[in-house]
Amino acid sequence: MSNSISVPTVADMVAKGESPEILFWVGCAGSFDDRAKKITKAIVKILNNCKVKFAVLGQEESCTGDPAKRAGNEFSFMMQAMQNIQLLNGYEIKKIVTACPHCFNTLKNEYPELGGNYDVIHHTQLINSLMREGRLKIEGGSFKGKKITFHDPCYLGRANNEYEAPREILNKLDSELVEMKRCKTKGLCCGAGGAQMFKEAEKGRKEINIERTEEALEKAPNYIATGCPFCNTMMTDGVKHFEKESQTAVLDVAELIANAAEL
Repeated sequence: MSNSISVPTVADMVAKGESPEILFWVGCAGSFDDRAKKITKAIVKILNNCKVKFAVLGQEESCTGDPAKRAGNEFSFMMQAMQNIQLLNGYEIKKIVTACPHCFNTLKNEYPELGGNYDVIHHTQLINSLMREGRLKIEGGSFKGKKITFHDPCYLGRANNEYEAPREILNKLDSELVEMKRCKTKGLCCGAGGAQMFKEAEKGRKEINIERTEEALEKAPNYIATGCPFCNTMMTDGVKHFEKESQTAVLDVAELIANAAEL
């Protein structure tokens, strides 16, 4: 298979008189962070493989306003949100998928009262439905017998009550899914939410991501699976802190699936 990845923009599609079945909202991390770009590529490979008619906004996409809102700057959030809603409504977007639970939560729960009503899903929900429909088939191959623990992103789990989609996907890998002592509704934050990603931590006993990584490493997993670019950064930093990179890799659910499907 060639390495070239086909990613149409909504503007290109509209120019041809077409519209996407689904808009892939890439998010700031997925667009600019070198590590998160790999997650973006994995999702695009899955979408292309399943022949999903999707598009991205490209240069027209800007931040959802989540960090501004969490940091208390309501005005800045409103400005960003209104600009995005105007664009999305102009393109008559109906359905959005995103790999960032922060974007997911903001688009799904905070845009409707500002006039932005879309069917918003997280990438693990989309991948799960593609598998259930038989459009995406994987061989457990390289992950057979491997131990995986899943870290629940706050805005996917506790904020939006989605715990099963990522686990259903991971169970298809023929691997052993092990749960941390704090998981699902009792899951512990990675330490990046609420705009904490963009500031120094306050003084305390230890960093939250160190505490969370400790819980993951107690299970001696081959992989820590994440469903959020922020969580991925925090857990990766935690694994580096404990110098366990050779034993435990941190991968997004989409990357695990793209690898297993050999995309």
